[in-house]
Amino acid sequence: MKVTSRHVTGCYQSVVDNGRNHGIVLDLPEGKSGDNVGPTALELAAMALAGCISTIWAVVAHNSNVSYRKLVVELELEQPDGAPTFTSSRAFVKVDSDEAQEKLERVLDKTMQACPVGRLFEQAGIETPTTLEKTTLLET
Repeated sequence: MKVTSRHVTGCYQSVVDNGRNHGIVLDLPEGKSGDNVGPTALELAAMALAGCISTIWAVVAHNSNVSYRKLVVELELEQPDGAPTFTSSRAFVKVDSDEAQEKLERVLDKTMQACPVGRLFEQAGIETPTTLEKTTLLET
């Protein structure tokens, strides 16, 4: 994998490209002299974890013949004042499914074992305990 970041002259924005024709603008919030046109790099790392959990969930559920209608992953991360990065995280996985709770829990366990971004967080000393809630999720 080759990733490229190009700084935009005159501001705090960077355009990051993954080498597969997908890019995103990173920026600082207005409170830190940015223009707030995109997430910070640290926010993108948190977004990557939530996205990894939902993507790997879909793969594991498909491979396990577990059906569901909708999935939402909410991630809460702590970054105490003065801390350069996150110190803890917690994931709340909400799934709308007719499957048994135990089957859904197995999919979640396999998901968390396979999620590469979650492994990076673990290697950085940030565990991500997860809670699974089987619920009805309305279309939004």
